[in-house]
Amino acid sequence: MDRFESIQRQFSAAATRYTTSRYHADGPDLDAMLGAVDLRGDERVLDIGTGAGHTAVAFAPRVAEVVALDLTPAMLDEARALASSRGVDNVRFELGDAMALPFPDDAFDVVTCRVCAHHFEDPAAAVREVARVLRPGQPRTAGGTLLLVDSVSPEDPAQDTFLNCIEVLRDPSHVRNHSVSQWQQMLAAAGLASECLNVWRVPLGFHDWVERMRTPVLERQQLRSLFEKATDGIRAAFDLETGTESGFSIPIGLFRARLPADG
Repeated sequence: MDRFESIQRQFSAAATRYTTSRYHADGPDLDAMLGAVDLRGDERVLDIGTGAGHTAVAFAPRVAEVVALDLTPAMLDEARALASSRGVDNVRFELGDAMALPFPDDAFDVVTCRVCAHHFEDPAAAVREVARVLRPGQPRTAGGTLLLVDSVSPEDPAQDTFLNCIEVLRDPSHVRNHSVSQWQQMLAAAGLASECLNVWRVPLGFHDWVERMRTPVLERQQLRSLFEKATDGIRAAFDLETGTESGFSIPIGLFRARLPADG
């Protein structure tokens, strides 16, 4: 099974859970994304890794058109249903890969990418593709802007290892959470000037977290063992609670990156 098939298999089984996930539908980063760019209403937006469509549907009333892209047909079905239920008719749905975007150069004013980049096999290539399809804007306009939200690893190596280890055990399609500094390096290398606007600790319940990806029993047991044996430093970094179904948090970062403005 190749990587695309693995991702499609994982997310086809989980698609409906992403529609109903409280965090994905209404996490604090969604409003923060909307507030991070000044939209005039005539923009064309690309939402990469749209999943169940929450970001695309949130941006749609504020812009001319949103193209919602995902690698998994079942996720696009969920996104279509969400848009229909909200009466949103200016979202177009496309099947495609973030590392080889099926669009011409300078096609979009704004690109959004929310909580999916940790699945990218080559995130630097994906960022280069974003830079390619973005249309440079004028000063004080939204044009040429990427809004990226993803789980971010701490700079501490032990904490980074713990986070990526539990993510892979829970979901084998996970590739890597990157640190804030790593994301900023990748964005700069693609010619995008970036800033990290905020980092949140998003609280998660163990049961809902593993249920969303239908994590097998053996991996759930391994995750519980890692949680129980975590050091004090790890517990503090991820707000690990004790107990059979412990809660914890994952850091989520919001980045705004821009192409150099025309003029």
